Amino acid sequence: MSAYWILFIGIALISYLVQANLNHKFKKYSRIPLGNGMTGRDVAEKMLRDNGISDVSVISTPGQLTDHYNPTNKTVNLSEGVYYGSNVAAAAVAAHECGHAVQHAMAYGPLKMRSALVPIVSAASQWVTWVLLIGMLTIEAFPQIMLGGIILFASTTLFSFITLPVEVNASQRALAWLSRAGITTSANYPQAKSALTSAAYTYVVAALSSLATLIYYILIYMGRRD
Repeated sequence: MSAYWILFIGIALISYLVQANLNHKFKKYSRIPLGNGMTGRDVAEKMLRDNGISDVSVISTPGQLTDHYNPTNKTVNLSEGVYYGSNVAAAAVAAHECGHAVQHAMAYGPLKMRSALVPIVSAASQWVTWVLLIGMLTIEAFPQIMLGGIILFASTTLFSFITLPVEVNASQRALAWLSRAGITTSANYPQAKSALTSAAYTYVVAALSSLATLIYYILIYMGRRD
């Protein structure tokens, strides 16, 4: 077995463990009440107000861990468990997503870069698999197709790495505000920090996995698959 496949399997295993750890912590911290009765929606709306943001709406979205900020229509989308939940996990996630809204309002550089890449990555994601497949089948006759696939995939890898500082910064903003606003206490702040740290690890693993895959395709193109 090549060194690449050992690395790839290792990253896949780590990814599974990180995701399982995140799910475990979310369920665990969802059972720890905030104490002030605030729901995730309340927390999000207060954080937006405290940061002088009045043009962002907080809405509920179906699913679990489907929370996200949409800069296009300026909405903080919270999963039902977070939107209605009054617990440490809900507060941490809601504040994190509002951290993105704060980034948007302040024109945070990495967020602007990520937003600019969204249409490129969306288009690349639709074609990259087919281009790479055709490129591998015709690499001897038409190596340019494989090179085009690599360039498309590289854009998604770049997106993954730009996402890292965006997510870490949003968590930092969230944790600072949660403490400053008195939403969390000395007793439950560590749980909020632990939940957001676990979430950040998923982005790190995703970026490393994308990089490893990109290197694999480059090695194929260079004729050094093994």
